[in-house]
Amino acid sequence: MGFVYRSLDTYEPLIYISLAILGLFVFRRMWVAWREWRDSVYTLEREFALWRLGRVTALGFLVLGLFFVEFYIATFIAPSLPASDLLTTPTLDLLASPQATLFPLDSTQGAQAPSTQPVQNGMSGCIADKIMITAPKSGDEVKAVVNLIGTADVPNFGFYKYEVAPIGTENWATVSAEREPKKDELLGTLNTLSLSNGDYFLRLVITDNVGNSLEPCVIAIRVLNQ
Repeated sequence: MGFVYRSLDTYEPLIYISLAILGLFVFRRMWVAWREWRDSVYTLEREFALWRLGRVTALGFLVLGLFFVEFYIATFIAPSLPASDLLTTPTLDLLASPQATLFPLDSTQGAQAPSTQPVQNGMSGCIADKIMITAPKSGDEVKAVVNLIGTADVPNFGFYKYEVAPIGTENWATVSAEREPKKDELLGTLNTLSLSNGDYFLRLVITDNVGNSLEPCVIAIRVLNQ
C-alpha cells in the first residue's frame, strides 16, 4: 500500500485536474437530468428521468469522495509513511571515520557505560544550504527533548525525514517526516528519553518528487539523560 500512497501523492495535481474535469461532466449530466425530470409530463417519463438523476447524483458524490480521499492521503498519510514504504534505506559510506565509540566496562554494574570523552565522529554527506543539520552539532551531548535545526531544501524537493541509529549498527528508526522544505529552521524534535544512554548517528534524508533519495546528512550525538 505504501507504493499506492506514494503514487497518489506524486501525481496529486494531475489527479485533482482529472477529478475536476469529471466533476464538470457529472454536474452537466445532473443539470440535464433534473431539467428532464422537471419538464416530464407522463408518469413513466418522469420515473425514468428521476432514475437517471439519482444515478448521476450518486456518481457526483463518488467524485466528491475521491477528491477528499486524495486530499487526505496526500496531506496526512503519505508524509508519515515509514521509511520502508517510501524508499530504500541508503547505504552510508563512513569508512573514513570510526563508526563506533568503545565504552569502558563499568565494574560496579557489569555493563557497558558511556565514557565522558566527546564523540569523535564527524559529519557526513551534509551540504550547506541544501541538506544540513546545524543543531545539535556533531559530537554534542543531548538529553530530554531536542530541537533539530537545519536545512532541507533541494531542487525538485519531495519530502524529508530524520532517523536515528546506535553507532555501529544499521538499525535506523524513522523519527518523523515532513513535506515542506526548510532553510536553517526547525526540522522537528527528537525525544531522547525513549533512547538508552549512548552514542548514536542522527541523519537527515531528502527524497525528491520522483522518489529518488539523496545522500543523507549524518552527524553523531551522545544521549546522556539523568
